[in-house]
Amino acid sequence: MAEVLLDFAEQLVRAAGTLLRGYYQKATLQVSVKADKSVVTEADLIADRFILEQIRLHSPGDRLLSEEKQPTLSDLDNEIQTSAIWIVDPIDGTTNFSQGLPLWGILCTRVVEGWPQLTVLYFPIIDELYTAIAGGGAWLNGQRIQVEDPSLKSKLSFFACCSRTHRLYQVDLPYKVRIFGSTAYTFCLVARGAARIGFDATPKIWDIAGAWLLVKEAGGLIESFSGDPPFPLVTNTAFASTSYPTLAAATPVQIAMAREQIQIRPNKAP
Repeated sequence: MAEVLLDFAEQLVRAAGTLLRGYYQKATLQVSVKADKSVVTEADLIADRFILEQIRLHSPGDRLLSEEKQPTLSDLDNEIQTSAIWIVDPIDGTTNFSQGLPLWGILCTRVVEGWPQLTVLYFPIIDELYTAIAGGGAWLNGQRIQVEDPSLKSKLSFFACCSRTHRLYQVDLPYKVRIFGSTAYTFCLVARGAARIGFDATPKIWDIAGAWLLVKEAGGLIESFSGDPPFPLVTNTAFASTSYPTLAAATPVQIAMAREQIQIRPNKAP
């Protein structure tokens, strides 16, 4: 069952990638700013609609949660802990996409009984497909990946974070800093052993659902930095306006170090 769903999800994000390439670097791309000041393009909306339609056809009994078209879950049936829910972000890294930069991805994650059980994260322009099934490991383009070996003291390790990190937090980590403009890709880099620590100050549930599973299946740790954790999923949450500051690393020692050396600035709140 899980393998069949994974195959469907892989084909779906690749098809969505083909669709989005038609809008990428399009001179007449329609871009607007949402109430939360985030960017949305016509391509986000078209891809979101396409992905949701395909999931409804393939898995009509599953529920849907997406950034653009279905950003809420009601508790009318009170069955979230037994429901299967697809969490979709049609373009993670919309600013990159709208500016013609290649680092953006399509994220689809299936949550069962409140926890991520299957995910695909596809970055079409660089052709990187990250996948994971709970208990089945983490993969990049069919090759097993894992977090950095903590016994290695690589001088090339870096700290991957979002653009808001240094505005909201005082960071004293002893690593070079890299900002990629995609929440999911930040944590993919931790999962593949490229980044030693990953942090995002204001991600939404659709930004981190897949990474939550991917990092764990790669042998790492990912957790809420502050506030309520995103999982198990809770209904009647205003997901569009709820942020989940998130921290990931290879080991508990690295997590503890990051917590000591990433401190919120006075009078700043994510």
